[in-house]
Amino acid sequence: MAGIGGNLGPEYALAEVFSDKREKRHASEEALREELYRQIGQLKVELDWLKKNSEQDLALRRSLIDPALPMTSIRRQCELLGVSRSGLYRSPAPVSFETLDLMHRIDEQDTRTPFYGVLRMTAWLKKEGHPVNPKRVRRLMRLMGLEAIYPKPRLSVPHPEHQVFPSLLRGVPVTSSDQVWCSDITYIRLRQGFLYLVAIMDWYSRYVLSWSLSPTLDVAFCMEALERAFHLGRTSPEIFNTDQGSQFTSSRWIQALTDRGVKISMDGRGRALDNVFVERLWRSLKYEAVYLSEYESVQEARSGIHGYLRFYNEERLHQSLNDKTPREISLGKTSWNQQEKQGILGTRLLP
Repeated sequence: MAGIGGNLGPEYALAEVFSDKREKRHASEEALREELYRQIGQLKVELDWLKKNSEQDLALRRSLIDPALPMTSIRRQCELLGVSRSGLYRSPAPVSFETLDLMHRIDEQDTRTPFYGVLRMTAWLKKEGHPVNPKRVRRLMRLMGLEAIYPKPRLSVPHPEHQVFPSLLRGVPVTSSDQVWCSDITYIRLRQGFLYLVAIMDWYSRYVLSWSLSPTLDVAFCMEALERAFHLGRTSPEIFNTDQGSQFTSSRWIQALTDRGVKISMDGRGRALDNVFVERLWRSLKYEAVYLSEYESVQEARSGIHGYLRFYNEERLHQSLNDKTPREISLGKTSWNQQEKQGILGTRLLP
């Protein structure tokens, strides 16, 4: 038996060698297959992404760059979208006085008639003595994040790789503060430029929890406002409602909410239905402050917006709140003065 065992030993050893080789070859082939699938998936992701975004306005394409995108680096996203990587970190080039004047007029008319699309806005501008064509008006409205109520505003274009959530507010009664928070972004004009403003509001009381300004539509200034709202010491909301803009579908925004157990609600049915109370805030802010002030600089805009939002929270009576202020409805929460003392209110302009 010992001899037989000895004779079988080399055969077993040889079989084991071939078995090891087959396993290694199989493992190598499997690794190659996985790498090919990964590359195919990468190419498909890039192709789909490119098809959806290559025709967008430059400012909007820049806003779609997502540092947290798992399969595509910032460098590669810039290459695919035709965006200069260095351009992500510098202020946008100034626009001409004539273009700014057109943008300001479009902003005012959009505030009055948010249902105007490109063609009706073009017709209105021509009637006012501005010989513009629809192509130019469309480009300016995209830059400003404006479009008719249907379809969605251009600053609400979702990133193709970002997750979109369903609306959770259909038929849900909002009966208390901190049950639902909401957020939106708007265009703020300056005499020689423009900014974007994001605000976070408590749905029930209309109390503006935080806000931030930025020269671009990137996600960073939205995150700054969100972190400031959470820093107030308030209880996290049960639900956070936004539109489907790329800022609000970004991985950073979603992660910040899910880490706190907040349910995410998004409405894609048009601006009139998304965040009606924030839209009313924008209308009040522009008519009662921005259009009356003609801000010369970022500092003036920051100071003016700060003052108005303080008035809005603490003093402005709201018919929808039975002639009470948001502060009174949100009684017992941190006051605007306390927020100022704690250094957690206001904004800084992002670089």
